[in-house]
Amino acid sequence: MSPSGATTVAASHRHPIVVAEAVVTPADYLAFFEAARLGYYADCGFNYPGFEAREKLAFTLVELDLKLIAPARSGESVVAETRLVSATSSSIRFHQRLLRGELLLVDAKVRLTCSSLDGERLAPVPARFFRDCVARARFCARPWRTRLPEGRAGDSCVLEKERDFRKESRADRRETGIRILRRAADGERDAPQWPRPHAGDEGHLPPLQDDAGLPRRPARRLGYAWPPRGSGSRKRAANPWEAAIEAYGVEPFVKRCIDSVFRYQSEWEKLTDRIAFWVDLEQAYVTYHKRYVESVWWALSQLFEKGLLYQGHKVGWGGAQGGTALSSGEVGQGYKTVDDPSVYVSFPLKAAGDPLLDGASLLVWTTTPWTLPSNMYAAVGASYTYAVVDLDGRKLVIAEKLVEGFSKKIKKDATILGTVDGSKLVGLGYTAPFDLYAAEARGPIHTVIAADFVTLDSGTGVVHIAPAFGEDDHEAHRKLLAAHPDLPLFCAVKPDGAFVDELTAYAGRWVKDCDKEIQAELKARGILVFAEQYRHEYPFCWRADNDPLIQYARPAWYIRTTALNKEALANNAEVNWLPPHIKEGRFGDFLRNNVDWALSRERYWGTPLNVWINDVSGKMEAPSSVEAILAKNPKAFDHFHAAKAADPTLSEHLVVHKPWIDAVTWENPGEAGVYRRVSEVIDCWFDSGCMPFAQHGFPHHNHDAFKASFPADFISEAIDQTRGWFYSLLMTSTLIFDEETRAKSRRGRGIHAPDLVIDAVKMDFAVLAETDAVKAKPGTAFIAKEDLDGLDLLDGATVTLVGVDGAECRVTLATGKKLGRRVMVLAAAEQAALGVKVTGKPDVKPVEVPALPATERVLLWDRATPAPGADAFRWFFYASNPPWNATRHSLSNVRSFQKETLVKLRNVYSFFTIYANIDGWDPKADTTRNADGTLNVATLTELDRWILGELTATVAGVTAGLDGFDPYTPTQRLTDFVDALSNWYVRRSRDRFWASADDVEAAKNAAYGTLYTCLVTLAKLFAPFTPYLAEGIYQNLVGGSGVRGACESVHLASWPSVDQLPVRDDALATRMAAVRALVGLGREVRTNAKTKTRQPLRRAHLVVADRALRAELASYASLVAEELNVLEIAFPGDDEAGTFVTYKLKPNFRTLGQKGMGKEAQTLKKAMAALDDAGAAQLLTTLRRTEGFAAAGDRVGVVVLDARLDDELVREGVLREVKSAIQQVRKDRKLEFTARIALKIAVSDDALRGLFETRKEWLAGEVLASTLAVEAAPSSDSGYERIEANGVELFVQIA
Repeated sequence: MSPSGATTVAASHRHPIVVAEAVVTPADYLAFFEAARLGYYADCGFNYPGFEAREKLAFTLVELDLKLIAPARSGESVVAETRLVSATSSSIRFHQRLLRGELLLVDAKVRLTCSSLDGERLAPVPARFFRDCVARARFCARPWRTRLPEGRAGDSCVLEKERDFRKESRADRRETGIRILRRAADGERDAPQWPRPHAGDEGHLPPLQDDAGLPRRPARRLGYAWPPRGSGSRKRAANPWEAAIEAYGVEPFVKRCIDSVFRYQSEWEKLTDRIAFWVDLEQAYVTYHKRYVESVWWALSQLFEKGLLYQGHKVGWGGAQGGTALSSGEVGQGYKTVDDPSVYVSFPLKAAGDPLLDGASLLVWTTTPWTLPSNMYAAVGASYTYAVVDLDGRKLVIAEKLVEGFSKKIKKDATILGTVDGSKLVGLGYTAPFDLYAAEARGPIHTVIAADFVTLDSGTGVVHIAPAFGEDDHEAHRKLLAAHPDLPLFCAVKPDGAFVDELTAYAGRWVKDCDKEIQAELKARGILVFAEQYRHEYPFCWRADNDPLIQYARPAWYIRTTALNKEALANNAEVNWLPPHIKEGRFGDFLRNNVDWALSRERYWGTPLNVWINDVSGKMEAPSSVEAILAKNPKAFDHFHAAKAADPTLSEHLVVHKPWIDAVTWENPGEAGVYRRVSEVIDCWFDSGCMPFAQHGFPHHNHDAFKASFPADFISEAIDQTRGWFYSLLMTSTLIFDEETRAKSRRGRGIHAPDLVIDAVKMDFAVLAETDAVKAKPGTAFIAKEDLDGLDLLDGATVTLVGVDGAECRVTLATGKKLGRRVMVLAAAEQAALGVKVTGKPDVKPVEVPALPATERVLLWDRATPAPGADAFRWFFYASNPPWNATRHSLSNVRSFQKETLVKLRNVYSFFTIYANIDGWDPKADTTRNADGTLNVATLTELDRWILGELTATVAGVTAGLDGFDPYTPTQRLTDFVDALSNWYVRRSRDRFWASADDVEAAKNAAYGTLYTCLVTLAKLFAPFTPYLAEGIYQNLVGGSGVRGACESVHLASWPSVDQLPVRDDALATRMAAVRALVGLGREVRTNAKTKTRQPLRRAHLVVADRALRAELASYASLVAEELNVLEIAFPGDDEAGTFVTYKLKPNFRTLGQKGMGKEAQTLKKAMAALDDAGAAQLLTTLRRTEGFAAAGDRVGVVVLDARLDDELVREGVLREVKSAIQQVRKDRKLEFTARIALKIAVSDDALRGLFETRKEWLAGEVLASTLAVEAAPSSDSGYERIEANGVELFVQIA
């Protein structure tokens, strides 16, 4: 036997084993036996002294030495001893007899083996460690409830089964086993208090820590302790989380909280810089800093002095173990579907003065019978009609609309005796279901009240009100307090969730355990009308997932926001909200139904509430700063200074935080008692609401800086913060700066904005071996479809996985069914190659994956595809949606918006630089500008003037949008302009850029000058949205060029002004918009008719109903013909248009009738009938199908293409295809744009060869051929390439 109590034995196992034994209590044994039998200790990873973190220990139950009492046939008890080997049928049968109570366990000795899975020799294992493992089984796995058999005493017990272990998955069992082992090492306060080993004991295990260095959070199943307390009773343990923090130490806990504040600081700062988010990181404010906290204290002291800070009660969801309340986010994590009792109880009315109501009872429905002893009121809807019904001789009051449904539910007829308005019921007294607080009933207590929250969706229309256990209930009670300030609050439940001692039948018992007995009592007393089970969603503690939560009224500090509700509404009226409906809708409704702000929180980390209370007189004071406290007690912070002297690393800012601030006291001269701080911290939302002044330390510091920046001009946050940060900002400003806030116009804008890789397409994934639906496959990595789509990858894509120390392997991606986000099923071979293992947290959340150990995650990297970059990331969020709308973010969506606008802009910029460099164009020698730098319109073509007019309109639109704090609308204007610039201006101007003759030099200079102006202006307009792209364009076009007004950076340049651009010609803009629309329709017709773009057609008919516009468009016929690749353009007159289109207008009578507009429909029908074709064409166009023609139309007009082909058109199409093929060969050979070529074309078709001869000059110019020879067959020269165009075989040679 080693000094530690462990015995090392030889065994034939592959790895060395260690055997340990421990004597445990009977209850511990039973819990441990079941946990071990079901695999809770198998394969549990655990750090052990002398071993690497990656190693594991396997624990196996070997033998049990048991002493028990067995009843003999004679009726006497027999003490017997037995030894069982685990996992045998006899041990299981023995275990079953224990459960049935046939055997009574007195003593148990457990032997375990502990073997290393890595084959290393183990140090001796202390017996205490195994003893704690055994003892913790019932605390962590919690399968049983203990009860003491009648007539027995001591530690002997039998067990009642509470739930079935076998329903849990193997992964759940393994996870629980790991928790048990960690607890055995940590020695948490809620576990049996075994003697701790001395510092020199061999094998002592230090407390485990998580990745952040904090003690590991207690297991989710922790939270109950069941010492025998008599038949059927159990007692809740104290809050385990509070106990765990205190056991760890509040001081080190707070230090760890500070560390967590800055854990991701460097990552945040890198991302901020990378996405070009303009914010002063060097001057960041920190909400826990002393200066910030003192500003918050000042604000609270102002409220205290105004009488707006008071103490009351706050109803909130809390853990059944007692302790602090949970936030709404925490509550939302733990909902389960449960069956609860649904009871209908009668509350007998007292003298009503109405024969109909004499002897009647209110019929009340509740799913929380345990709250009935705390009943204070019954609520009805004042506007509802209630029926008095006869049910089995009882008169019951129920909402009239619910009588039929209730009768069907109970399968009995309820005869209506009469009806009464809900308002007539208000004020009537009734007899409460329990008389626990009957002596304290006064005023409106145990009377009917009116409440807005009463609905007729379910129940009876009469609501049981227990203000201690419901938010609506408590709010109704608080409204009554205004007229009856002395009203008590009935609460028959203690903070630990057990009934008070005064309720003797249920004293000390957990409330939800008493529901059935309360139901039985109500039935015995004749006031239970009906009962059933009600299935619904109910919240459970997310930390202890079998602990149901209860709502409970806890003492809390409030801010009386209702006192300034009118002022808050007035301030909201001055805010320009986007979207506008938030102002009077979501936010306005919230303000109009505002309740007092529940300020305090029961936490260890947060801004301490600066209220000190005299422990004798109860008087309160709220100092506004450390200086104010020192004025009362100069030695108030000596304890903190001593602590900092002992530990110089202690942050100076912690002087105002727990636990040091809790030790601050003072005494006032001539006043008995000591002032001590209340224990609470404040709601972090109040912290955030103080940001406008607290960031400056106001009023203790920086008065001028605060005055210059308050109130804000622009506020941007997510839409879910409407009732969060937006509310806290407005309400805090109203409360603290009410006069100043009203005096100054608030121009804040509520812009609500909603993770993508910026530098590379890569993402971390947690490693899984398999799931129920996905089995591992060598060479394949399975991920969720959502992750595949988000990374813009296809099923079957080959990617790189990166593991520990940069190890890599290539895998094929596949979609895994029912896989969660950010997890990957990976085969053992790939795991070994990467040096990773399966994560110990199979239910890992996506946000938790990056924090997993490096050995439990892999990096998926698509090296073949570049990431879109920061500009694309920014542009997507600006341009995809108005920022208050939901946005589906994915890599593919980012790339889509990037291609739509940013890639187009880059291509136009690339086009300009290529040809400007070829021609040596210099912006300083721009002949389109006057001496003062303004554009000389006389030197410009119509196309130049059109695009510059569109630029002027774009500058005006973007400026107006940004001045109005609207980022979305400007992006749409920019997108439209870039499309017009790329797909119209540049397309239509290519000939000018390519021209070399002197007679077109002026037109070329005008094209260069116009495009240069557009690009430089666009660089400035895009700068707020895509700062990197804008800077690149600006630096290349302006930086260092010596151009007038050039700046060091586009971000330092002046914003474009419409005064520096030509005035927009609206008539020209209208004509060009019509031309572009008709060309677009023509392209649509080609697509629908499946006619190739390069195939010329004979004729296009442009049907334009507007005669004036038709005449103006005639001059653009050649342009449209070129764009549509047709030989002729025709404009049919009014008499010819009927050949292609007809106009027929008819109202949608059904829709108009549904909207109650039947009469208006007839008037509309007559008005439509009176319209001529020109007028009707503005509303509706019907196309007439004609064989051989294809058409499309909109409000501008109709384009009809003659889609019939003849030999001439087919040969012309071949010519265009050959041109395109030659251009592709130039591109494939990477020839310079100006490179000239010698071209030979060999074609056997005589007619086609003749066409090439005829069009030789045109084709040579298009492909930059210095010579072009047309042959009947390829010559003996080599280097011919075969081309197929419209089914015709040709050969070309390019030299």
